[in-house]
Amino acid sequence: MDFTQDEASTLERIMRWRRDVRHFLDTPLDEARIERLQAAMDLAPSVGNARPWRVIRVEAPALRQAVHDNFIACNALAAQSYEGERLDEYNRLKLAGLDKAPLQLAVFTVSDPAEGHGLGRHSIPATLQASTAMAIHTLWLAARADNLGLGMVSILDPDTIERLLEVPEGWAFSAWLCIGHPEFTDDTPLLHRAGWQENHQHEWTRR
Repeated sequence: MDFTQDEASTLERIMRWRRDVRHFLDTPLDEARIERLQAAMDLAPSVGNARPWRVIRVEAPALRQAVHDNFIACNALAAQSYEGERLDEYNRLKLAGLDKAPLQLAVFTVSDPAEGHGLGRHSIPATLQASTAMAIHTLWLAARADNLGLGMVSILDPDTIERLLEVPEGWAFSAWLCIGHPEFTDDTPLLHRAGWQENHQHEWTRR
C-alpha cells in the first residue's frame, strides 16, 4: 500500500496534536465509538504476534473511587520527593483525569502468554511490555483522530490495582487510561506549558 503525501501530513498532524489529556468533559461516549477504539487497538504490532495486552473497562463507581483514593495516596507520597518552589509547582499540576473521564481502561500485560509460542521474547522478555505500550499508543492516536483525548495515569500502585480488579495471576498492571472529550485542545504538552519540563530532542548518534 502506497500512501499519499496528504495522508502522511494528516498522520503527522495527529501525532503533533496527541496530548496527555487530564481535563475532560464528562460527556458519555457511545458504544459505536468505543468499539472503533477497541478495533484500532487491535491493529497494534506485538512480539511474536502474542498480543499480550488485556483491557478492563472500569465502570463501577466503587472501583473508580478506590482507584482515585489510591492516586491521592500515591501522589502525596510522590510529592515528598520535592521541596520548595518545585514542590509548589508539583502541587499545582493536574496529573489525572480520574474525576471526569467517562471511559476508563485498566491495561495489563500477560507475563507469559501462550500466543506467540515464545517467539522473539526469550532473550528480551520486556518486549511483551513494549508490545502493550505500542497498543496503547495506537489507541492514543486513534482516539485523537476521533477528536477524543486520552490521558495515562501513572501515579498508582500496581499491586493495589491488580488486587482491586482481581486480575488473574500473571497479569501485570501496565497503565490506567482516561478517555473522553477534552475540555480544550492544545498542541503543546501540558507539562511544557506549565513550565515543569519543556520539549527536548535527542539527536540520533552514529557508531
